[in-house]
Amino acid sequence: MTTGLDVFDTTVQETNLWLKELMERLGTYDRHRAYSTLRAVLHALRDRIGPANAVHLGAQLPMLIRGLYYEGWHMGGTTKERHEAEFIAHVSRELPRADAAEIEDRICAVFGLLTMKFDVGEAIKVAGVLPKALRELWPVLIQEAVESKQAGAA
Repeated sequence: MTTGLDVFDTTVQETNLWLKELMERLGTYDRHRAYSTLRAVLHALRDRIGPANAVHLGAQLPMLIRGLYYEGWHMGGTTKERHEAEFIAHVSRELPRADAAEIEDRICAVFGLLTMKFDVGEAIKVAGVLPKALRELWPVLIQEAVESKQAGAA
């Protein structure tokens, strides 16, 4: 089924590819589970990285995913989830049926997806504004790049 507008058809196709890749990372065939996970982690990340970084991150997302990313966001709000436990709790609130270990696996899956979909520099920038404990949920490639960048800046 097509919408008749190329821009909408393209974003639906891109979103389906993102969800398919996330389902593979999560080891599931459940598209709703992948969608819920992506939404929960993106919301927690958006609320953690500050307005300027959140807008920049949003610009990297396909149009349809960008809509769910901005859903319910108040740009003037304060940055939240300064620690790993608070970030995980934020994700848990949006995924009430998942246990603690599963939440971390889901966060890692989304961070891995973002690493594959974004320019590496963008992934490094986003991970770089997070506390070390949260950066450890990103792929090792990103963790090492952030540490190298921060060591060079010091």
